[in-house]
Parts: sequence; structure tokens; C-alpha cells
Amino acid sequence: MSQAIADMRRNYARDGLDEAQAPAQPFELFRRWFDEAVKTEQAPVEANAMTLATVDADGRPHCRVLLLKGLDDHGFTFFTNYDSAKGQQLAARPFAAMTFFWPTLERQVRIEGRVVKVSQQESDAYYQVRPLGSRLGAWASPQSQPIADRAALENLLKATEQRFSDSQPHCPEHWGGYRLLPERIEFWQGRPSRLHDRLNYTTTGDTWLRQRLAP
Repeated sequence: MSQAIADMRRNYARDGLDEAQAPAQPFELFRRWFDEAVKTEQAPVEANAMTLATVDADGRPHCRVLLLKGLDDHGFTFFTNYDSAKGQQLAARPFAAMTFFWPTLERQVRIEGRVVKVSQQESDAYYQVRPLGSRLGAWASPQSQPIADRAALENLLKATEQRFSDSQPHCPEHWGGYRLLPERIEFWQGRPSRLHDRLNYTTTGDTWLRQRLAP
């Protein structure tokens, strides 16, 4: 390696986060930060990219990068194959954590809570606005299952294209959305000397408690 891993570091000094900047409700602050990330972050960073962590039936953690596709005052929405590894893990243990990292802004947001499926109508509505290739891919790919090689996947896609050659694909029953209902949201702003700002929101109902955490 050209540089020792232990020597790799960055001094964060762009901004700060204090209680005077933070609203009582975390969704307002998330929307503000997300909008700034959309305007500021440059390719290849995607502002709506987040790491999703789940736990399987044996208590083993798993994580992967997904794209956030919806946000309201109830929670954070993403879509996937219900039969995928993450779908099976959420069926066994319906709790998850999300992490957003926006390096240009030197910000991170951590979200934890219970996960529920969105309505079929909501899944159908999002499915229909996806590009045709993505809609066909939801039918063609047996997500997380072993396949022989790339050619096998391409053959599955060709078969799917033939199946829907005379009609538009509809949303598969095995594909749809999940909504993470947050119980904890932490906002992290990088600061010099690793003395970062951390504001943590927790809830057990309709009321949010905001606390500062030591870095």
C-alpha cells in the first residue's frame, strides 16, 4: 500500500452543530441536511445512498448500501426483493439501522428503529415510475440466490423481456417497499481534533428527546 492505513486521517473543520441550530423534531433537521447534501455532494457520491444494517435469525449482522426512495414524518422508505437476504432478515427480525455519510459536508446521520412493509399501493406506485430495465430486473433477478454466471442472469432477463413483450410489467408480489420507523436519529458533524458534534434524538411515542453525546 502507498500509505499506511493508520496514518490516513482528515481534519474536519467545515461546520459545527449546536442546539441553537437544531429543531425539536429530527425530521426537520434531516430534510435540511439532505437538501444541502443534494446541492453539495458531487458524483460519484449519491446523496440518498445509505448503509442499511439488518440482523438475521441467528443474531448475525449484515449491511449493504441502498438508496433512500421516500421520506415522510413517519419514516424512511426503501425498496427491494422481499425474498432477498435482507428481506428474509427483516422477516425474522423487523429492526434495522441506516447510516448516511456526506463527506463534502463532513456529516453523518444514524437512524435506528422498527421496519414495516409499505402498502401494496405505495409499492405499485413507485414500481411504475422506475425505468423499464429496473422493472424487468425485479422480475428477472432471483436476488441473493446463487446463479451459475453472468450469462445465466442475462438469459433470465431475455426470458422476462419476452414474457412482457406485449405488455408493461406489473409490480411482482415478491418486490416492494419497507419503511423504517425511527426510534433514534443521531446527527454527527465533524469537528477539529475529533471533538465532533453529536446531537441524538430518541422517542418512545410522539415526543422526541434531544441530547448531546460526547464524541
